[in-house]
Amino acid sequence: MARRTKEEAQATRVQILDAAERVFHAQGVSRASLAEVAKEAGVSRGAIYWHFENKIDLFQAMLERLRLPLEELARASESEDEPDPLGCMRELLIKALTRLACEPQTHRTHDILRYKCEYTGELLGLRERMQALSIECDQRIAKALSNAVNKGQLPSDLDCARAAVCLHAYMEGIESNWLLVPNFDLAQQAPALVDTVLDMLRSPALRLMPVSQASGEK
Repeated sequence: MARRTKEEAQATRVQILDAAERVFHAQGVSRASLAEVAKEAGVSRGAIYWHFENKIDLFQAMLERLRLPLEELARASESEDEPDPLGCMRELLIKALTRLACEPQTHRTHDILRYKCEYTGELLGLRERMQALSIECDQRIAKALSNAVNKGQLPSDLDCARAAVCLHAYMEGIESNWLLVPNFDLAQQAPALVDTVLDMLRSPALRLMPVSQASGEK
């Protein structure tokens, strides 16, 4: 009986997340209310507060569903025991773009994040959480790149921190631009788009600067 109750609670949680995704996509996060989410989900507001602290917590849980299917590849690219970290990163990035193009749920959630979420009013705290997630993402990318450097897959003098910022910005730019103007086959072009940014990592412009140059000495 307890097992079934736990499974039912998990099913209700998923039901609420699905409803929030639809409501946020239709109205925008700021305008949508938890009462409307509850109505869409067919549950009480109390059921929402049982699973989520507030709208910010609900929104972040919705985003977490995007990350989980990619987490195994992300961890592999960061692992010192992984013989092909750059290959894992390539697979992860291609999968991220392909899911965006082919999975309606992923498409809607990204659209909400990019174009239907204002960091104002009750969502001010969400801005801080998103900033923290962005910093964490840069750090994890830098770790994966450093791992690839150690495996001889990238230049030994790659500035991993700067390269991580560039790679992160490139991927977010591709996603945002395609969501706004989906005028090309993103899934079909995903491998070439990812290979482009990985080739960029070998650019001399992303190499560590000599100490004298970094300090401004002539």
